[in-house]
Amino acid sequence: MIVGIGAGVEPAKVRRTVERMAERKGDDLRIVPYCFPGAMEGECRESDLPWEALVADLAAGRIDAAVRGSLPANETLKCLKQACGVDRLERIALLETADGVRFLLAPVGVDEGWSISDRLSLAGKAQAIAAGLGLPEDVAVLSGGRLGDLGRHPVVDRSMADAELVARIGGYEHGEILIEDAVGRCGVIIAPDGISGNLIFRTLALLGKGTGHGAPVVNIDRIFVDTSRASPDYTGAVELAASMIRPKNPEIKG
Repeated sequence: MIVGIGAGVEPAKVRRTVERMAERKGDDLRIVPYCFPGAMEGECRESDLPWEALVADLAAGRIDAAVRGSLPANETLKCLKQACGVDRLERIALLETADGVRFLLAPVGVDEGWSISDRLSLAGKAQAIAAGLGLPEDVAVLSGGRLGDLGRHPVVDRSMADAELVARIGGYEHGEILIEDAVGRCGVIIAPDGISGNLIFRTLALLGKGTGHGAPVVNIDRIFVDTSRASPDYTGAVELAASMIRPKNPEIKG
């Protein structure tokens, strides 16, 4: 298996990731950093535009998966959208609480998950990822209140009705607003919309001493894990990408 990882600013983070993954995976996984000329020693792919090189190799099948790492978000994700022929990217985040409980969260982009069909699609894709990670495949669909809050505000009522519908169609659990009860019991959490999902992610990862392990893009036919440059390293994201690769034995070209 070959995973490409972007090494833009702070290439030391990527170097630590490569070293840690070598200890854990040995020869089963080959990690290729994509960096600016002269930025790293050892095996790497140098380019003046490393995000373009990473996406091009992913699209051509020269690598099995890609992790954004410390490459700039705007340039990299724009390049990915163009290469894959989509106008937006849908992501599912792998999060870990301060107590070490991991779960998948979607939607996490503010422009994602605004329809019933969007949330059903994200839930099904998240279940497949959860299975590969050994997480519970149970899905909790969140809404804007407890059932006892019905009638307090029309927006809350609509949120709960939508969550009930998603849960009934998908065979999932309506977790109401009780995310604290759902995490741990369910491996997949579906937020009411992309704004609330983004707020959950930021609150846990940036304020709550939790960890974000990357977010696979799930509406393209390649394995790409988005990351935050605020991460101490990208070990979790590489492990996540590797877990999504179907067994095969490719060789990088070029």
